[in-house]
Amino acid sequence: MNGFSSGRLSRRHVLRAAGAAVSLPFFDAMLPRAWARPSTFEPLTKSEAVQPRMLCCYVPNGVNIIDWVPADSGENYTLSPTLKALEEYRNDFTVVTGMGHPHSKGGHSGADTWLTGADLASKPGADYTNSVSIDQMVAAVHGPHTRYASLQLADGSGTGAAGHSHTLSFDATGTPLPAENSPRRLFERLFVPESAADKAATLARYAERRSILDAIGGDAKSLHRRLGTTDQKKLDEYLSSVRDTEKQVERLEQWIDRPKPQVSDKGLQLESKPGDAHDRPMWIDVMLELVYLSFLTDTTRVITFEWSREAGGFGIGGENHHELSHHGGDAGMLAKLAVIDKAFLGKLGRFMGMLKKTAEADGSMLDRTVVLYGSGMNSGKGGEHSPKNLPLLVAGGSKLGVKLGQHLAFEEDKHPPLSNMLLSLAQKVGCETEKFSDATGTLDGLVG
Repeated sequence: MNGFSSGRLSRRHVLRAAGAAVSLPFFDAMLPRAWARPSTFEPLTKSEAVQPRMLCCYVPNGVNIIDWVPADSGENYTLSPTLKALEEYRNDFTVVTGMGHPHSKGGHSGADTWLTGADLASKPGADYTNSVSIDQMVAAVHGPHTRYASLQLADGSGTGAAGHSHTLSFDATGTPLPAENSPRRLFERLFVPESAADKAATLARYAERRSILDAIGGDAKSLHRRLGTTDQKKLDEYLSSVRDTEKQVERLEQWIDRPKPQVSDKGLQLESKPGDAHDRPMWIDVMLELVYLSFLTDTTRVITFEWSREAGGFGIGGENHHELSHHGGDAGMLAKLAVIDKAFLGKLGRFMGMLKKTAEADGSMLDRTVVLYGSGMNSGKGGEHSPKNLPLLVAGGSKLGVKLGQHLAFEEDKHPPLSNMLLSLAQKVGCETEKFSDATGTLDGLVG
């Protein structure tokens, strides 16, 4: 058997000569494929997909808020110690401080409410009640024009648990939309052509799903007449979700025979694993590279990406991110938290750089891509896990009317709802609505 067939060498490989076995020295080829190597992926020089796009990136456990918040505000503000990680892109983002969701209870349910603004305990007798997330309102506008209405990415697949969600996206009934965490599966889903057998199997699944939905619809009509007013409302909400599923199946059927974009996997470390501390930096990079390719090919225009679920996650060096968020004001733990914050912003900066290097119409991809980055929790000065003064920044979207290169500072006890900011961004990427969650209007200073 050829010991080199796997593409990676083992320390147990030996050279045999004159009856002697001599161990090989340590070569780079002995490293695991995804071992802490920097990405070699290169962005394209030009994009033909001139469309507005939205990416929402969530980091868990808050940040070292002391090192995050700038000391002054306005266009000539001084970058805080943490935000200096984005100094190269100073004019390409706006940092927003002091804001939060008035109905949020804080703590590690922040990811569940970051894009919804919901009061999860709003219904008496219900343990958990969410509402539609802003990305899904945008997806309803752009979805008919792309293969996928939206993508949900996270370090945990599926939806997770209520209060510790693996997704940032919730449909019109507040139902969580499952996330993908495998770069390999995501790449194949987006860009690998399906065989005739694969297409036939897919159409068979769609037909089966359609028959189930038809049966549900028929049974529901007779059931509706026998229910009280409250239960009828619950059933109507459920049927609304069923109708959305029907529309999704119809749209997917329309795309089954359309060729997927031809995209090379060169430079993509698709075997990176989110749960491996060594893989963690590459996994974030490759997921953002796939976001870039999804936008470049106009495969979707709306993506949410939860870098880690709340109460979990690694730092870039494998640190226990959750444990550090309970810092209790300890200077050493705060310093380690700041290192993670800066490293994450470095990953964001790299993604912004890819968009900025890719020409598009009269500017770059970054000019028409709105990136919301932040957390739904503030670990505070004492580790108190507050829903106030959330770490937030908005990058890109200058051609869409987003005002960049500034610090918008609000008083954490006297601020407009964070939903105002979400509504503002949704409008700039083409969602023509005046209402979202508890928004009272758009956010002054952020949009023109």
